[in-house]
This record gives sequence, structure tokens and C-alpha cells, in this order.
Amino acid sequence: MPDRTAPARPAPPGSTAPRTVTILGSTGSIGTQALDVVRSHPGRFRVDALSAGGSDVGLLARQAAEVGARAVAVADDTRVRALEGALAEAFAGRGTAPEVFAGPEAAAELAGRGSDVVLNGVTGSVGLAPTLAALRGGSTLALANKESLVAGGALVRAAQRRADQIVPVDSEHSALAQCLRSGARAEVRRLILTASGGPFRGWAADAVKAATVDQALAHPTWAMGPVVTVNSASLMNKGLELIEAHLLFDVPVEDITVVVHPQSVVHSMVEFVDGSTIAQASPPDMRLPIALGLSWPERLDVVTPPCDWSRAASWTFEPLDEVAFPAVGLARAAVAASATHPAVYNAANEEAVQAFLSGHAGFGDIVTTVERVLAAHDGTDAASVTLDHVADAEEWARARAHELLDRR
Repeated sequence: MPDRTAPARPAPPGSTAPRTVTILGSTGSIGTQALDVVRSHPGRFRVDALSAGGSDVGLLARQAAEVGARAVAVADDTRVRALEGALAEAFAGRGTAPEVFAGPEAAAELAGRGSDVVLNGVTGSVGLAPTLAALRGGSTLALANKESLVAGGALVRAAQRRADQIVPVDSEHSALAQCLRSGARAEVRRLILTASGGPFRGWAADAVKAATVDQALAHPTWAMGPVVTVNSASLMNKGLELIEAHLLFDVPVEDITVVVHPQSVVHSMVEFVDGSTIAQASPPDMRLPIALGLSWPERLDVVTPPCDWSRAASWTFEPLDEVAFPAVGLARAAVAASATHPAVYNAANEEAVQAFLSGHAGFGDIVTTVERVLAAHDGTDAASVTLDHVADAEEWARARAHELLDRR
């Protein structure tokens, strides 16, 4: 476990030196909003490096030119020539183009170069290697890639050098981190994760199982990528977040509650032993948790408009329907089973979601497939788990999920 008395690495509050930042997944939703935050707070940050998958090298090159990045990376090494051409165009008359890295390990290479802050906005469990690299390199890790913590929880905790080295960027975990500053760990009774309920809130279990792709992608509150949106519709995202909260804050899963809050204004809460509940509230805007991830423990000025208290508003809270949405219960079972069951939970879900989005599976097949794959997994103890164990568990889970989906 990390030394919980060690000081934070970034410059202290009030320092005039800009924080150096590496942004992984810069062309995605998290990355583009992070650059919005950087752009709106000149002098606070210096972006040293950017990475992306490679599907939009033109945007990556323009981002690099705007911030003066010294290095860029693409996971798809077939896109190197296109990236180099885009960089030459973007940097024409603006100085030397950045160094280019390519391939599956490129993001991890950038993450380990020692920036003050590494924002991991990569999607999926491929974010585990960059997460470990950032921690081992001593950077503060602004973590938007929940899958890396879920898949490699024991490894991430072992790589963590200090208690505050990981700053969560998910809105729910950012809210919990803020609320936990209100009391000592021994005073915490439980964590309360809020969920919007997604597009199928209030639906019967049979109706949820028969949902279409268009229905699943019609999220009522958040604008996100397709995989995250489907995870929100199935509430698999809330299962992943429960595991993440357990690992981030050392709270047993039985002391983490999920509550449906359709307005998505209260992002999560902490209940203390004296009966007090502290909540973090703000309009749904990911720039706020992103900004906190980049500047923690400081707050930046004017990141997003606050709640408008001059207008009447109602906030409602409902218990989670675990019959229609069994994904959270599966997450609790995965944590209890072994150190590699959460990795299996995530990997099987990723495969099932892709099958659903491509029309090769129904919405109800997502959770059913995850449940069956979890039941077939033997698992590895936390004391002996290695990166190879996690990789093997994920590979097995993906193959098993494919096998089950092909049998339908």
C-alpha cells in the first residue's frame, strides 16, 4: 500500500509554475474537454504530450500544434505516416514538430515520462499499462479510465506511491473524493453512488432485455461515446464504478450503495457515522471533474456555471431496481470472488457491448454473457496476481464471451 503521509508531487497551492500535463486519449470526449480546460486557464498548465488511437490524426496534429506538445503517440502504428503528414501541415511555420511514438505501448511510454499530471482518458482495459506507467513514473494520475483500475486493481494499488497520487475524474468518484474531505476515514459509514438510471429507468426487466441500439444510445443526461453510453444504459458502468470506488477509497463493497438520481446534479454522496450526509452537486458537465483532476487539490476559477438557485428545481432519488438491472450485483460478486474476476467482468462486458452495437447480440445478452463468463472463471488470489494473470484472464474472458455469443 502507498505511504499515506507522503507529500503530493505537483507544485503546492499558490505556485506560479505551470503544471506539466500528458493527455492520453486527447481526441476523445475526455481529452477534448481537458484541452478546453487548459485553453481557458492560460498559464496554469503546459501540455507536454498527447496520445490517441489514431482514427483522427488530423485533430491530433492540430491539438499538438495548438499546445506545443513535444511528443505525440498513436496506438495504431499503420497511421504513423498520415500523422507525420498532418503534423508537418499543422506545425508549418510554428517550429519543430513533436517526436512521434506509435504502437500499443506508445501511450504507456508517454505516461511514464514524468509529467506532473497524466490524464488517462483512454477507453477500455488497454488503459492499464499507461496507468501503471504513470504511477511508477511518479506522476499524479488523473484517472478517467475506470477499466484499468477495475482490471488491475491489486497491481494499481501496488504501483501507487502515495495516497493522493490517483485523482479520480469520473464525476461520481470526483464527487466522493470531494465529500470525503469533510471527515476522517473512520467517520465514514458508507459511500453513495448516484446513477441517472439511463434511458431505461422505470422499465420492466423484459422490456430492458429487448431494447434496441438506438434506444440504448439515447441517454437522457450525458453526451458520451457509444460504449460508455451502452454501459450506462445497462448500468454496467455503475458496477464498474462500484469496483472503482472500493479500490480507490478502501471501502468494502457492502458499504457502497447505488441510488438512482435522474437529474444527475448530485454526483455522489458520503454518509458519516453521526447521520450526516455530504453531497457534491453541480450541473452535469465533465469539465468540472476533469479540471479537478488536473489541478487537485486546488480548484480552478470559473470552470463551469454553478447550479442556478434563483429557479425552482426538484431533485429525486430512487432505489436501484436490481431485477431489471442486475449488473451492480454482479460487480459485488466479482469483487468477492477473486482478484481477476473484476477483469473478467470488464472484458466480457466490452466484448458483449461490441457485439450489441454491431447487431450480433441483443441488449439482454450483455449482462447474461457477463454473468455466465464470471461463473466459469477460476480466479487468482490478490497476493499472487501479476500483469500476466490479468492479461490471461481478460483474453480468456473475451474468448469465452465470443463463444457464448456465437452459440445464441
